[in-house]
Amino acid sequence: MQSCVAEIERRIIIMKTLLTRRTIVIVTIAVLIAITSIVANNLFSSSGPVTGFANTVLKPVRGFVSNIARAFESIYASVYRYDKLMAEHEQALIDLTELQQNNLESIRIAEENDRLRAILGFRERNTGYEGELADVIDWSGANWSSSFTINIGSANSSIERGDGVVTEYGVLIGQVSDVGATRSTVVTVLDTTFSAGAFIRDGGGIATMKGDFALMRAGYLMLDSFDDDLIVLSGDTVFTSGMGGVFPRGLVVGEVVDVLMHPTGVGRYATVRPMREIETLQHVFVITDFFLTD
Repeated sequence: MQSCVAEIERRIIIMKTLLTRRTIVIVTIAVLIAITSIVANNLFSSSGPVTGFANTVLKPVRGFVSNIARAFESIYASVYRYDKLMAEHEQALIDLTELQQNNLESIRIAEENDRLRAILGFRERNTGYEGELADVIDWSGANWSSSFTINIGSANSSIERGDGVVTEYGVLIGQVSDVGATRSTVVTVLDTTFSAGAFIRDGGGIATMKGDFALMRAGYLMLDSFDDDLIVLSGDTVFTSGMGGVFPRGLVVGEVVDVLMHPTGVGRYATVRPMREIETLQHVFVITDFFLTD
C-alpha cells in the first residue's frame, strides 16, 4: 500500500510540472489567436480576391491554432488526470490509515488475550489458591497513596478486605483495602498502609516489607527489621513469608535495589523495586483462600 501511495505522489509531481506559468501563457496566446482567426474568418467570409488573399494568409495561422487547440485539449486532459490522481492519493491515504488502525487494534486485542490466558494459567498452575479474576478500572489520583479500583465486590464475587492481589504470574502487587458492592479498592505494595512478612531465601531470616511515603514516590518499598547478620544483597528476590496467614508463603514481591543504614544510625534497611510495573496493570487475580499442597 505504501509503495502504491509513493507511485501516485510521483505521478502527481509530474502532472504539476505540466501546469507551469509558461503553459498558462501559451494557452492564453492560443486562445487569443483562435479568437482573432474566427473574427477574421467572419469578416472575409465573402468571395473575392481579398477573401482569397485573407484565406491564404490565415491558412498557416489556422493550422497553428489547430495545433494549439489540440495542445490545450491535452493539457485539459492532464488537469483532469491530475484531479483524478489527487482523489486516488487521498483515498490511498485513508485506506493506509485504516489499515494501520486495524493493525494496532489487532495487536492490542492479542496482547489482552495473552494476559487473560496467563491469568487463567496462574489459577490452573496454583491449585492451592482460590480466587477471582478482576479488571483494573481506575487508579487513585492522590499523591499520598498508591491504589487502584477493580470491577468486583461483595455483590458479584467472594472477595473480602485483606485478600492478596497478584498478577498473572503470581507476583504480589497489593491487598484489598475496601470492598463495595460491585467494585473494590486495592492498595499496592508501595502504599504506606501496606505491611507484610518477607524473606529473601529459605533459612535466611525473616524481615518486614512495608510502604514508605518517600520511597513510594520513587516507586520502591522498604524491607526492614531484619537481623544484623542477615546477608542482603542488591538483586536479591523478596518473597512473602506467609507469617500471619494473610498471604501465601513464597509469592514474589520484588527485587532488592540497595541496602542502606537507617538515618538514626541503628540497623539497616533495603529498598525494594516491585517485580511488576504496577501502573500498567489491566487484569489481576484476587486470592480469596489458599492452602498448602504436597
